[in-house]
Order: sequence, then structure tokens, then C-alpha cells
Amino acid sequence: PSRSAVVLSAIMLLTQKATSLALDVHEGTVTLQPSQGLLQRALPLCSYLLFFPALLGGPLCSFRRFQAQIEFSGTSYHPLGAAGQRCLCALALQVLHAGLEGQLATMQGCTGLSCVCSMWTQALIFKLAYYSHWVLDEALLEAAGFGPEAGQGDLSGSDLWILETTNRVAVFARTWNKSTSRWLRRLIFQRCPAQPLLATFAFSAWWHGLQPGQVFGFLCWAIMVKADYRIHPFLRARAASHGAKFLYHGATWLFTQLIIAYILVAVETESFSELRLLWTSYNSILPLSYSLALLLLLTKKPKQN
Repeated sequence: PSRSAVVLSAIMLLTQKATSLALDVHEGTVTLQPSQGLLQRALPLCSYLLFFPALLGGPLCSFRRFQAQIEFSGTSYHPLGAAGQRCLCALALQVLHAGLEGQLATMQGCTGLSCVCSMWTQALIFKLAYYSHWVLDEALLEAAGFGPEAGQGDLSGSDLWILETTNRVAVFARTWNKSTSRWLRRLIFQRCPAQPLLATFAFSAWWHGLQPGQVFGFLCWAIMVKADYRIHPFLRARAASHGAKFLYHGATWLFTQLIIAYILVAVETESFSELRLLWTSYNSILPLSYSLALLLLLTKKPKQN
């Protein structure tokens, strides 16, 4: 039910904020004044952790940004106008979402390439739902007086453009749910001594709930990102002419869109039987091809990214 989903989301965001604050204190970017009393030190921290606009849906707001905004007394920023624009954007996304949802055909009983179209449409519906949710979250922060901070939100116009036009699975992974991506990079990727990429996606699967679709989807995502780092330098080195470069960008954009659609549908799958339908469909050909290409290119040293 929706009430359980809201509670689970709040717990996940509270976990993000608590661990982010703990890292800030550990790294010395946030200091606790020993001269202050216990209540004086605890009150700002508790206020940050329980700040409800960010707790309802995100994005992850750093303690330093929260503290600076609370202490700011200027009047040059007008939050309602910016929040209204984001609400209109969310409304447009919801209208598009409702229109596509009425045309959705399930993968049950589909055959051949029709399964690919069904998967792509289903993934686009999921993406539109996430986009509108993130835009509304940003609007709530705007209305609370938290102005935009460059590169710190979950979704901006440039982010939306990158997500829908990138030909790199790795770029999509860094841009998707940006504040959570930065949090995972800081918490796991930069601190794991071995296989940080796999550890980051495995932790993300555990953090999201360890459902079969989530485990499969996030581990598949890790393999696809690893393959992405190997495949693109290999293909770019062979795309010398303008026509070859155009073909390279067009084909890899299509591959990226299909792979991301496959991952999103897998992560959102709630039953093992539906996940098995995805495995046995034509949609698995491209992820399997990327996995095979990764195995073949493992002997080649990738360029530093």
C-alpha cells in the first residue's frame, strides 16, 4: 500500500541523511563545538535529520546547506515562483505519463520485437513517474526557501536532457537520482578497497530492499557500466570518419536506452514469474551481448576516465 511506501521512503532518506552527517563529522567538514551544551549541539543535528520537506521525498540535502539556509536572512530569493514552475513541469510529465500508461501493452503473451517495444514503453512510464516525483520534491524544497544549489538536486532541465540523450550507461548511472548517486559514491565507492563498482551496486540493491528484481537489476547495471567503460574506447578508436562517428553515437544511444529500459523494468518487477518473462524475452539479447563484449575486452587495458 501507498502508506507503507511513504514510510519506507522516509526511512531510506533518513538513513541517507544520518550517514551523510556522520561522514561530514568524521571528515571534519562539520564540527561540533565542545564549549556548547549538549542541547545546543543536538538541536541543529536533530532539526536537520527531521527536516520534513527533504524527508518526504528528497533530494539529499547536506547539513552545511541546511545550516546555511537556516541562518540566511536575505530576501532576494522568491521561492514560490520557482516552485510553481517546477509544479507545472511535474504536471506536464504526469499528463505524458497518463497518456502513455493508457497505451501500455504488458509483456505477458508478447512475441519477438513486440516485447522490446513493450519493455521500452513500460520503462518510459517508470522514468516519467520518477521524473515528476523528483521535480515535485525539488518544488517542495523551493517552497521551503531552499534555493537551487548547482549540481545538488536530483533533476534539472540539463539532467533530463542528459538522461534521454546520453549514449553512455555510465553517464546515465551518475545522472540518475543524482543526490543518491553522490551519496553511494561517497559512502561505498570511494571507500571500498576491492571491486568498488560491484560493491556500490550490491549495496544499493540491499538498501532498496533485496527483492529478486532489484538484486538482478542492480547487479546487471554494474556489469553494464563495467562493459560501458571497455566498449566505448574500443568503438571510438575505430570511428574515424564522420559517418562512422554518427553511426557510433546513434547505435550506442539506442543500446543505452534499451539497456536502461531492461534494468528499470527488472528493478520494478515485483514477482519472480514476471522477472522470468523478462529473462526469456528478446530483451535479454543486448545485455548478454554487452556481457560477452566485456569478457572479450577484459584483456585490454581501458583508458582512464
